[in-house]
Amino acid sequence: MRQRLPMRIILSEAKGTPTHQLGFFALLNLGLVQSLASGVLSPTEAIQCFYHASNCLYVQRRLRKREARAIMSRGAQLPDLFDWLPEEEARREFYHELEAIRSLCLKLLKKKTSGAVARAAA
Repeated sequence: MRQRLPMRIILSEAKGTPTHQLGFFALLNLGLVQSLASGVLSPTEAIQCFYHASNCLYVQRRLRKREARAIMSRGAQLPDLFDWLPEEEARREFYHELEAIRSLCLKLLKKKTSGAVARAAA
């Protein structure tokens, strides 16, 4: 029996520098992608838990990274795939979107890591 997830992640409550928050954001999204891909989390639950309006606004106003905005946009639209597309096509697009989110997260982490290496070398 599936248990309803009581958590609601609020990004504005995360502590640390913007660089640390961006790393936290990317790692958190990688976990969400895995949970969505394995079926532990449904697209609707993902919106209730993380891809909700307050986090979308926080990412837009505070994190200010194109990749982060794209991740939130893609995550918030996942349930729409199943509303508008035939089931087989929706499932295929769902996994395509998850892969796109995963790729954007890795890109953010790579930027964060390369920036840290450059600062350490200076």
